[in-house]
Amino acid sequence: MEKPNILLMISHDTGRYLGCYGKTVETPNLDELAKKGVRFDQYFCPAPQCSPSRGSIITGLYPHNHGMIGLAHLGFSMNPDVATLPKELHKHGYETALIGFSHETIDEPDSRLTSSTYKLGYEHVLPVPGDRGPDVAKRVVQYLEEKAACQDMQPFFASVGFFETHRDFDEYEAIADPVEEVVPPPYLPDTPQVREDFALLHGSVKVLDQSIGQILRGLKDTGLSKNTLVIYTTDHGIAFPRAKGTLMDAGLETALVMYYPDRIEGGKVVDQLLCNVDLMPTLLEFAGADAPQGTDGSSFLSILEQDARNVPTRDHFFSELTWHDLYHPMRSIRTEKYKYIRNFEDGPSVYLPLDIHRSLSGIVVREQYYVPNVPEELYDLEKDPLETSNLVGLPEYEVVLEELRLKVSDWMKVTKDPLLQDEVAGIAAPEWKEQVENGSAYAYKKRSN
Repeated sequence: MEKPNILLMISHDTGRYLGCYGKTVETPNLDELAKKGVRFDQYFCPAPQCSPSRGSIITGLYPHNHGMIGLAHLGFSMNPDVATLPKELHKHGYETALIGFSHETIDEPDSRLTSSTYKLGYEHVLPVPGDRGPDVAKRVVQYLEEKAACQDMQPFFASVGFFETHRDFDEYEAIADPVEEVVPPPYLPDTPQVREDFALLHGSVKVLDQSIGQILRGLKDTGLSKNTLVIYTTDHGIAFPRAKGTLMDAGLETALVMYYPDRIEGGKVVDQLLCNVDLMPTLLEFAGADAPQGTDGSSFLSILEQDARNVPTRDHFFSELTWHDLYHPMRSIRTEKYKYIRNFEDGPSVYLPLDIHRSLSGIVVREQYYVPNVPEELYDLEKDPLETSNLVGLPEYEVVLEELRLKVSDWMKVTKDPLLQDEVAGIAAPEWKEQVENGSAYAYKKRSN
């Protein structure tokens, strides 16, 4: 039987901010893909920042298990012996290609590289200057045309990375939506500045969707769509306050849409709890390969091929943040009903990565968010989906708190989490110096435990 091709498209900082997830931005190409295929509504990442989450996608491991607990260009890297998705697929006869953006490194500690490219397991690396969607799409279509012209084509795995929808958004102003038509999510204040920020995001999202549409048309025109599993996903939540850089659902929520003719199709919506560590084992099973031993994730392929309501999935997943552009160590567990977060150091109640701190939205919320955090947080997601009421200290939640606290503690011990040893060394983004000097940054103090 002919092995299916796999086309994985991943955008930057998009969360679920798409039309097919009920947002007001126009994304007709992704909407159509979701209509034909499967949309996942409870799919999350284990880290609300780029490199660690992307590392989890291609290894099936939580960040401190694959080793990349901070950003690649600030010196963090995956462990040298970690198995990656392209490496494993290559073992099973796949040609592997990286087209456009990547933000993972392996066995390159203390480097300032954005990506290890070939060392990650890719045979072909096709860089695109700037990694903007239209340019990436053009290069992908060229690749597809080359594949279709091959007389004896190997099945391929192509990882396609877009810059969109990373900040800054100013370059998308020409196709931004009218400010008066934008409605910010309910976890942010509805102010003119926040609306303007989201209007610009809409422009970036629309460029992303148009680029994906160009790729999908290329698949169809080359005849490769008949035997290609198409996947669209992103790394973490949107680059707005209380999303990216936090362990709130808005920071961990990620889109996932999958389509393969005659096998994965039908406009299905999956609302079981899943994590992106589950994607690698799923794709390996789809390709007829076994997942490496010790993988944190589990295949959900059976959900795609039968009635999803009858397939059990995970009842929880863990999430973590150690380093982003500042040190802000947190660990968390999320179940269907509850979220527990442990904060290991003094910090703001809501951490804002530098690009968000300096954004239109970030300026609006700094005063509210730059107050000291607390050691623990507990939220009832059924009663409080926006995670606004911390339940720690309420007698009626003591049993839940202790259970989830223990699960996080045990997980950290079993996996030898580096936070249990000491403060994790790293490098803060140098641009923070100016924010500290002008008094706009949070004033960190050492917490006495």
